[in-house]
Amino acid sequence: MKIDTKDFCIRPGEKVNLKKWPTTGKPICASKVEYKNLLEKHIEHMSALQQLLYASDRYALLLVFQGMDAAGKDGAIRHVMSGVNPQGCEVSSFKQPSAEELQHDFLWRSTQRLPERGRIGIFNRSYYEEVLAVRVHPELLRSEGLAEELRDDKDIWKQRYRSIVEMENHLHRNGTRIVKIFLHLSAEEQRKRFLARIDEPAKNWKFSLADIHERKFWKRYMEAFEECLRATSTRHAPWFAVPADDKDNARLIVSQIVLDALGDLRMSYPRTTPNRRIELQAIRKLLVK
Repeated sequence: MKIDTKDFCIRPGEKVNLKKWPTTGKPICASKVEYKNLLEKHIEHMSALQQLLYASDRYALLLVFQGMDAAGKDGAIRHVMSGVNPQGCEVSSFKQPSAEELQHDFLWRSTQRLPERGRIGIFNRSYYEEVLAVRVHPELLRSEGLAEELRDDKDIWKQRYRSIVEMENHLHRNGTRIVKIFLHLSAEEQRKRFLARIDEPAKNWKFSLADIHERKFWKRYMEAFEECLRATSTRHAPWFAVPADDKDNARLIVSQIVLDALGDLRMSYPRTTPNRRIELQAIRKLLVK
């Protein structure tokens, strides 16, 4: 089955109703063996493109992963990016902001981790938490130390969307390509995954009471995601809403999205100049003596 990533791309300005966006779909592969073979091919191709990205040293790629707890962000990153050279890739996970981070603007801590040219940066959660978790929990906004006039609930989210879009446009103009992936999980599948984390000892570490607490705000999170996806999916930094109930399918879709993003870049290996060839031949003579 051919994976057309346009099926999952949210068009700029498109009104998003997540109840109508699927959390599952027709299996891409007929068997587990077929899935593993296809994912391996994707990984091999990605590895080659990542090497080319590093060698050409003209672009950076930023992958942003967002989703509810247990949506599969960690697993997607681990499986899809398993073939990428660690020297050319860095994963940053954003938890609750530190006291130092709260003394800066809401984009500051993530801009410190942006990828260099030639590299892939992966954000496991990101600056988007500031219009998602913070919007669902207004008390977090009050703890950020902003002046009262800057905390106007009628305006602050629009202002933050604007700041995000402007920042992403700036990065695009300077060679960073941004792909944003929302792993769209159903509440029922999340319940099953939480139960598995409780029932399977090897997964106990993944579970906390905070996960159950956040589950109570499911509807508010979906509303925050809908508004965020609509306001910040742009031509240069699109959002992809990937059905996440089937982990295998989700990983194949994510890997194809990353391959498409890398494949769209105009990259080539640096050409060797005539003088450099003469130098290399001279060195070769020394080595073959």
